[in-house]
Parts: sequence; C-alpha cells; structure tokens
Amino acid sequence: MAIILGIDPGSRLTGYGIIDCQGRTQKYLGSGCIRTSGDDLASRLQQIFTGVSEIIRQYQPEQFAIERVFMAKNADSALKLGQARGAAIVAATNSGLSVAEYSATQIKQAVVGTGRAQKTQVQHMITQILKLPAAPQADAADALSVAVCHYHTCQSLVAMGGSAAKRTYGRYK
Repeated sequence: MAIILGIDPGSRLTGYGIIDCQGRTQKYLGSGCIRTSGDDLASRLQQIFTGVSEIIRQYQPEQFAIERVFMAKNADSALKLGQARGAAIVAATNSGLSVAEYSATQIKQAVVGTGRAQKTQVQHMITQILKLPAAPQADAADALSVAVCHYHTCQSLVAMGGSAAKRTYGRYK
C-alpha cells in the first residue's frame, strides 16, 4: 500500500490529488485546490506551503510527486510557477517525503497515452481510471494525473528492477 500526493503547482491555484495504491489498484482519496489570495507573492507562497503541509498532515502520504516547470512564453510567469513549486516541495521535504518530478508530457502520456493530450482528455481519463462519479476540477484532475503518473512509473521500475526498485519506490507488486 502507498498513498501518493500529486501536486499541480500554480501561484494562484495549486491543485492536489491523493490516491491510495494497493497492488495494481488505484483508489481515489481526495483532491482539490489551494486557492491563494492577495497580490503579495510572498504571502501566496506561504499559503501554498501551509496548504500543502496541512494536506500532508491530513492524508499522511508516503510519496510525493509534482509537475516539473516548463519554460513558458512569459518569463515572469515561469518564475512565479517555479517559486510555487518550491513552496510545495519544501512542505513535502519538511515532512520527510522525497520528491519525484515529472514533465507535463510524461504525465499526459501515462494517463491518456499521448503527451499532447488536452485538459479535457486528462479529466476524462482520470475520471475513468479512478472510477469517479464526475470529472474533478481541471487543476485537481491534473494533480491526480501527477499521482497516477508516479504510480505507473514506480510500477514500471519495480517490474524492471526487482527488489532494489521495490525498496526505493514502495510495495506495488
């Protein structure tokens, strides 16, 4: 059994998704968004740190995965996104969690089967994979897809690497 927390970072809206993986089964535990307020970036980063820390306290995940920063057209936006990621990563490492990072392409490939999937396709597949009654909000679906990507990556590594990978990535067989 492994509880995985996935994070889709943003300076105004940070999505989170928690799944419980037992064997080859992925079970939805929770998801949502940390909505920050105010114009002061430092205050919003504090809100992200506090929000992620509270989610970790509440769900007690054993693993943490986050989307990697991509270079956007707007450098200022990319910097703010990187800082939001940093706040979430510090919350995870302060709780003793190691951090796994995945690109948007890797995440979409793991969930939809193509790295160029649209947000609506990700939402649909997450709804199907986790057997949800309705599609989660887009940022929460993205965060759940980060967690699912991490699970699939760990499954593949365990299958290829045997016991050493099993010790590193958890009990997935």
